Amino acid sequence: MSRVVMLVLGALLGLFVLFNFVLPMIMGLLKVALIIGVVALLVFIAVTLVGKSSSSR
Repeated sequence: MSRVVMLVLGALLGLFVLFNFVLPMIMGLLKVALIIGVVALLVFIAVTLVGKSSSSR
């Protein structure tokens, strides 16, 4: 009986840790990666446009 109770408590604690700590951390990392990717894309576009305009002169 105590084994079943400890199993249920362990599963509940695992779900608590997953939904309160792990998933928000992963979402935060994905948000930071998305922001860095957008900034890198904008820099790439700007450098490409400046390179093309200066080479055509």
